[in-house]
Amino acid sequence: MEQNQDSTLFEMSLDQTGRAHLTEAAKWAKFLSIMGFIGCGLIVLIGVFFGSLFNTLSGELNRNSPYGDMPTSGGFGAFAAIMYIVIALIYFFPCLFLFRFATKMKTALAANDQETLNNSFQNLKATFRFIGILTLIGLCFWVLALIIGLLGAATGGSM
Repeated sequence: MEQNQDSTLFEMSLDQTGRAHLTEAAKWAKFLSIMGFIGCGLIVLIGVFFGSLFNTLSGELNRNSPYGDMPTSGGFGAFAAIMYIVIALIYFFPCLFLFRFATKMKTALAANDQETLNNSFQNLKATFRFIGILTLIGLCFWVLALIIGLLGAATGGSM
């Protein structure tokens, strides 16, 4: 049987309803990505604030200790700040892909440009792929924590 190259299945077109749905999806995607960028900035600010606050408090506890000079975990504040910045950096990329999807979709629909539409969908695919990979990594950590917890409970906590 011969395959028809000009199949209507692969020559899809957008009708007005599809365009309206994509336009609204692009608006929401832009809103969510901008809120995500703001969230990234707040995460960085919170990380720097709590990192410096923890360092200040640990230094103050060390100075006012009746036991003299105690070893404190002054490096924990810097570690916490770095972890917050890493989390913000990881969160930044899905927001960036979502923002690119929204702007390119709006441009593609306004100009009837197939190449920009394809590029927009490519950014949407990258968003979902990134979030999917992060979800799989998170699930692996949960399973690992569950196994370690079960082993700890089975051995009576004497690991």
